[in-house]
Amino acid sequence: MTDPLLQTPLHALHLELGARMVPFAGYSMPVQYPAGLMAEHLHTRSAAGLFDVSHMGQLRLIGPDAATAFERLMPVDVIGLAPGKQRYGLLLTDEGTIIDDLMFVNRDDHLFVIVNGACKHGDLKHIVDRIGSRCAVEPQFDRGLLALQGPQAVTALQRLLPGVEKLVFMTGGAFEWKGKPVFATRSGYTGEDGFELSLAAADTEAFARALLAQPEVKPVGLGARNSLRLEAGLCLYGNDIDTTTTPVEAALNWAMQKVRRTGGARAGGFPGADRVLAQLDGTRPAQRVRVGLIAQERVPVRDHTELHSEAGERMGEVTSGLLGPSINQPIAMGYLPPALAAAGTRVNALVRGKPVPMVVAPMPFVPNRYYRG
Repeated sequence: MTDPLLQTPLHALHLELGARMVPFAGYSMPVQYPAGLMAEHLHTRSAAGLFDVSHMGQLRLIGPDAATAFERLMPVDVIGLAPGKQRYGLLLTDEGTIIDDLMFVNRDDHLFVIVNGACKHGDLKHIVDRIGSRCAVEPQFDRGLLALQGPQAVTALQRLLPGVEKLVFMTGGAFEWKGKPVFATRSGYTGEDGFELSLAAADTEAFARALLAQPEVKPVGLGARNSLRLEAGLCLYGNDIDTTTTPVEAALNWAMQKVRRTGGARAGGFPGADRVLAQLDGTRPAQRVRVGLIAQERVPVRDHTELHSEAGERMGEVTSGLLGPSINQPIAMGYLPPALAAAGTRVNALVRGKPVPMVVAPMPFVPNRYYRG
């Protein structure tokens, strides 16, 4: 007997809007609304889409040692992150593989952390077990979390939260709406300008309704969230990264600052550091790497499709794939040996026994439009 699905604070609103609900990370979540995935995707690229991401895990790390302790779990610079700034992070196993990817903000008196919904309970245990004696770890899994994404997101949101337009990409700040606190970061997972908004569960539906009342904003479900992030070349945990992949294999080198690398002031000291640093500096190169792929025929290439060399030898696998609505071409991400990872390299995806030619392509597939000031 399976556990009943949990509901986010917006569950009733999703049903009212006619959403098709599906199980996701233990929650009942909207996969799409009546307009459909394609319309939702394109509306987000041209105006503003509102996503319910309340299934994700929010937590606070509190105490004077919180940053130093948290840095021991990840190959990223936590200590050097200035107040109000946000950074992408990676929790690693002792083998240097990825437990989860996350976002964290220095809120001056604590670190505010957002982890993936399917991983949040395991992440919480991992963090408490490893550093719970050094800082207070406070889960806030009952809070609401909204993502407002698209080029007109700032236009809509500043009507409700005046001053939010002053934020730039990967910064955050505290605001109020009708006397209720809202913490906003200028970030998201679509490649567009946009915001993520954390607020009390009891305030989430009213705030979402106020956003949907703005002419630029329409609701968007998980389906378009997936196609948007794939066009942006962003990893989905459980598909493109997991405990079998290292950050270097996942082409996430950019997420590991120089201060934590070999020769840096605080090099190593994180789980799996020997393996990750050796892959980073090339002394023990990764045997595979995540790449972008564009199909040369109009055939969608789905997750777990085998990738073969032109000689017919199995060389890797697709981890995410679909028809990219913005570019109207089948796109994918997958893993290949470094010798086949250069842009322009041709491989074949084996779709129902038939080879579909694909070309390794730079990511993102659609240019990012983050607001950097």
